[in-house]
Amino acid sequence: MEGVLVKMSEISKVTNTYDESNIQVLEGLEAVRKRPGMYIGSTTSRGLHHLVYEVVDNAIDEALAGFCTQIDVVINKDNSITVTDNGRGIPVGIHPKMGISTLDVVFTILHAGGKFGDANSGYKVSGGLHGVGASVVNALSEWTQVHVSTGEKVYERRYERGAPMGEIDVQDKKLPTGTRVSFKPDDEIFEELEYDYDILLQRLREQAFLNAGLVIILTDLREEDDEGNPKSERLHYEGGICSFVEYINRNKEPLHGDVVYVKGEKETCMAEIAMQYNQGYTETIVSFANNIHTGEGGTHETGFKAALTRVINDYARKIKMLKDSDKNLSGEDVREGLTVVISVKVLEAQFEGQTKTKLGNSEVRTLVDGIIAEKLEAFLEENPATGKIIIDKAMTAARARDAAKRARELTRRKSALESTTLPGKLADCSEKNAELTEIYIVEGDSAGGSAKQGRDRKFQAILPLWGKMLNVEKSRVDKVYNNDKLLPVITALGAGIGDEFNTKKLRYGKIIIMADADVDGAHIRTLLLTFFYRFMLPLVEEGHVFIAQPPLYKVSKGKKEKYAYTDRELQKVLEEMGEGSTIQRYKGLGEMNPGQLWETTMNPETRTMLRVELEDAIVADETFTVLMGDKVEPRRDFIERNAKYVANLDV
Repeated sequence: MEGVLVKMSEISKVTNTYDESNIQVLEGLEAVRKRPGMYIGSTTSRGLHHLVYEVVDNAIDEALAGFCTQIDVVINKDNSITVTDNGRGIPVGIHPKMGISTLDVVFTILHAGGKFGDANSGYKVSGGLHGVGASVVNALSEWTQVHVSTGEKVYERRYERGAPMGEIDVQDKKLPTGTRVSFKPDDEIFEELEYDYDILLQRLREQAFLNAGLVIILTDLREEDDEGNPKSERLHYEGGICSFVEYINRNKEPLHGDVVYVKGEKETCMAEIAMQYNQGYTETIVSFANNIHTGEGGTHETGFKAALTRVINDYARKIKMLKDSDKNLSGEDVREGLTVVISVKVLEAQFEGQTKTKLGNSEVRTLVDGIIAEKLEAFLEENPATGKIIIDKAMTAARARDAAKRARELTRRKSALESTTLPGKLADCSEKNAELTEIYIVEGDSAGGSAKQGRDRKFQAILPLWGKMLNVEKSRVDKVYNNDKLLPVITALGAGIGDEFNTKKLRYGKIIIMADADVDGAHIRTLLLTFFYRFMLPLVEEGHVFIAQPPLYKVSKGKKEKYAYTDRELQKVLEEMGEGSTIQRYKGLGEMNPGQLWETTMNPETRTMLRVELEDAIVADETFTVLMGDKVEPRRDFIERNAKYVANLDV
């Protein structure tokens, strides 16, 4: 039933009957307001920003159809949003089936849009396949104002919480064609209403890369630049996804000059791939289908990986860098240090799941495989020097992988001969169900000792670390297995690393980093997070990693004690406790006795922890590259840009 959510209520406990009176029907947009998470994922910041993406995606569809060249997105001072495009304008005539203005159909009826027909209908390819974008934004907004110019007339329409207000205002005005949609998210729906400029900028930059030549301008009227003008950025990339690869690699050292670009099309789909190797050790694959980021990959990524591995091996044997007796290079070997952007456009895109994060079209795999097989092979033939550089890097990666395998097997053999397979300094818990357990990775033996005495032994394990560990951003996997600081972490967690990592083998449901609140502690946290992101990514993706928040101060007055976790909180505590209070500044975790550490940092009833989440893989990759990579200038720039947040941090 389109536009209607049917809810099966509980069977009456009094009459034990179940009939038509137990079925609740939510008409039209009321269903969206009752269950917003079904349509935008959540009512948190993520859902708030998703509203903007829905409106922008409609304008992007106009660009894909060849009718829009510029999109303006404005964050207004009241945190409302205005999106303007110079496309054809939303149709405004009476809808032949519904008998009302098509404008109202688009904004008040679910699953209505120009994206359901064949290639001759409104749009040939589109991201918004469900046709719910405009109507969902309207339903979840306090108000929505729509302005449509057809070139001869201007149509304006206001909605409040999804309902049309009055009549459509029609004016005879000869203005350029286009659509302007303004909306203010509803505070009855969303937990927060503050838009983040950087989050929107990241998404809009992606769209500008994916649509070569399209101009997207983001403006924030809440903030001014040094010259007193509204904060703004113009996004325009004639190089398309080649520029995207250059952008991702801008803080890395490219292994060869130009970005390799190939494209092709077949019947109902088109694919383009841009790729460039760098001197790093991690692969970055970013894929899109109809401009939607496919974070879980899909058939386009599968086709690319298979063809790349095959082509590189065939070419390596052809030029005799791989001998007949040599094993083939693995997919992991040939993708080391590779940055690739894959963008496909499909007439009938099949996404797995409501979130549209994995592409399922089988014909796309065949197309991408064929493009890489034909055109990458031709590129290598025409650029033998680049080909040799790529193969040499892959062969070096293969040797490191073999060394890591030997080290891994040696570690297993040594463990089998010892009385226990767990690290000697690990204080394990008695509970074996990983869903109920947690491990604290603690900086230093002193803090580790307090944590061991203060913990709940049933479900809390403690692993002390000492000294600085390996910076894995600058190291291959073989170095990880030879590092005495990281090996205890790998062994304690029990799930392996890299391509062998298996969450099902994880011994603890929560991995909690507990380090001092100083520069050294921050460095250790960053090193550990880099390790988890590069070698145990599912830990972060599935929400297993946390950062403990020990207090900075203890305020005492007589027998009364209170803890403060930030400087701002300290001032509040001092005001509450009054004169005569004494302040103890904790320089490290080791200064707290076991009882204090339990009460403030380890007791699930009273502690505060930060969950490490992965909002955007591209941003995360860039951040780790900047902070932990070889280049100094990007790191200095990052610190200068973000230093202001340190003083304002209140977590």
